Amino acid sequence: MILTLLFTTFVTVFLAEMGDKTQLTTITLSSTTNKPVAVFIGSSIALILATLLGALAGGSIANLIPEFLLKLLSGIVFLIIGINLLAQSKKEANDYEN
Repeated sequence: MILTLLFTTFVTVFLAEMGDKTQLTTITLSSTTNKPVAVFIGSSIALILATLLGALAGGSIANLIPEFLLKLLSGIVFLIIGINLLAQSKKEANDYEN
């Protein structure tokens, strides 16, 4: 029974993570730093901790905070991250041109 749950969870998360922003970010970091082992370790630890938090929190957060507020906060955080990445990319492009 637990092996079925482990396998189902593994397959679901593995397929969900293929080609997403985490994988693309890992590819980008690895190609720009030329230190794939450090990027692998860092991204693995980050994914493990993020998954641990999600597994521990489960649905309890949804009981405390309304769904629309969670979606709003998530959207704001993603916008901030995106703006920061764009600004950093623009700065790096300007540095490269000079």
